[in-house]
Amino acid sequence: MIFVTVGSQKFQFNRLIQKVDDLAASGEITDKVFFQIGVSDYMPKHGEYSRFLDRDEFSEISGKCDIVITHGGTGAIIGAVKWGKKVIAVPRLARYKEHVDDHQLQLLHQFDEMGLILPCYDVDGLAEALRQVRGMTFNAYESNTDTIVRSIERFIDGE
Repeated sequence: MIFVTVGSQKFQFNRLIQKVDDLAASGEITDKVFFQIGVSDYMPKHGEYSRFLDRDEFSEISGKCDIVITHGGTGAIIGAVKWGKKVIAVPRLARYKEHVDDHQLQLLHQFDEMGLILPCYDVDGLAEALRQVRGMTFNAYESNTDTIVRSIERFIDGE
């Protein structure tokens, strides 16, 4: 299954949702697709969808999917990587009124350099990205939380 998630931004991401829906309509995507569409006004015709998901629903769908196609949000990417999913990330862009700026481009570059995701900077490359991602192996996500906590503990203990 493919899980398409656009997060909970106050901006639409019709461009991504429609492209995945078109790929499903043309038969380029044969997997079952679940869309989390947020405030987007494009309604997919070739898969189930919900505007928003609560934590349990999100976890359930994440657990069932093999591939996550997501916007370039840090939380969505890290969550999918922690689940061990293959991630294709597409940045929201200001010129399409999908965000206020293009910071997601930088985020995708960073995650790509870490070997965690396959970035797709143009939705017209999404079919190729789907073909590529299936055969790719990504690095495991390593959280710095434990390191930060130990540093704080050492500081508090006066070490």
